[in-house]
Amino acid sequence: MSGALDGCFVLDFSAMMAGPYCTRLLADLGADVVKVEPPQGDHIRGRPPLRDGCSAYFGSLNCGKRSLCVDLRTEEGRSLALALAATADIIVENFRPGVMKRLGLDYESVRVCNPRLVYCSISGFGQQGRAAQRSAYAPIVHAASGYDLANMAYQERLEQPLRTGLFVADVLAGAVAFGAVTAALVRRSATGEGEHIDLSLMDAMFTLMVYECAEAQFPVAKGRPLYRPIRARDGFLIVAPVSAHNFTAMARAVGHPEWASDRRFATAEARERHWGELMELVEQWAQTRSAEACETILLEAGVPCSRYYTVREAMASEYAGERRSFATVADRAGTFRVPDTPFKLRNGHAGARNWVAALGEHSAQVLTERLGLGATELKRLFDAKVLYREQEELCGRNS
Repeated sequence: MSGALDGCFVLDFSAMMAGPYCTRLLADLGADVVKVEPPQGDHIRGRPPLRDGCSAYFGSLNCGKRSLCVDLRTEEGRSLALALAATADIIVENFRPGVMKRLGLDYESVRVCNPRLVYCSISGFGQQGRAAQRSAYAPIVHAASGYDLANMAYQERLEQPLRTGLFVADVLAGAVAFGAVTAALVRRSATGEGEHIDLSLMDAMFTLMVYECAEAQFPVAKGRPLYRPIRARDGFLIVAPVSAHNFTAMARAVGHPEWASDRRFATAEARERHWGELMELVEQWAQTRSAEACETILLEAGVPCSRYYTVREAMASEYAGERRSFATVADRAGTFRVPDTPFKLRNGHAGARNWVAALGEHSAQVLTERLGLGATELKRLFDAKVLYREQEELCGRNS
């Protein structure tokens, strides 16, 4: 099946995570994404896990994209990028605000020759304002947005915010950018007009905290019930008996149908007031059983629950296999699995392409196809160190 974005040409000037995740989703839908990299390549190319010098981390974010390695510090490099931008449908960049303008590749410069362009700028704190020039990696935005302290407030006996290892802001912003770009494409199809999207990681994090932003304005006397780990004999599980039906099913499953008539739990309001007591009773039942047994019993009764899985276990789960949650891709070091597109289309293709480009692997190919450059001119540009490509023995799929 064809992809929804077949024939769409994307120039990806982004690096690290947020921009590359956005353009990975565009590639999954069939777009021709050309990753524009500096001579040293995207920083993530060197990040572990590494196999024979190849980063599976990089591959997960950038599979299915072609690589053009050009030195934008040179006048010729910038001219080539601008010529390509004139032919693009979409540009995605996540430089610090002002960098693309200094290169002559900002939206106002490019729209002169390409008014239909959809141009997405991803930054930590937006393109304008006093905070725009702040350094903004995901952990910084987690702290600045209130997310870390909100999460800390939900913990017991925690004296400092949790450490950050999962970069929520990056992936969330990349997903929101994907939605904004595709929305702009729909609008362009109706009006013929391009668009400049100004997306900040900070704003993306605010959207994650729906309840917290409301409660910050209108504090409540008593916080909402918290879902906490329930200790089993050999691990933990989490249970969410949200509705009256869920609660009744849970009470029966754990052998205590009398809870349904207990005045502490008989109504939703009562259960909320005595939530801690209810969870303690469930834990007393669980501690005599394995986490897997608890999960089986509760799921069979229709109670929302799960035991806590490692990432390795979740990747090997029956669900992941049936859903085809992971795709197999390849670089020079061999094959590995990456999270596949998180949605399925009934009438079109959406899925990871199965290759990872070496740095500059497609420099000559892209410039020949898009700009008509011949072999002599390409050789001159490579010799002049305007263009770069890795040697065949280095990481990447060979042409």
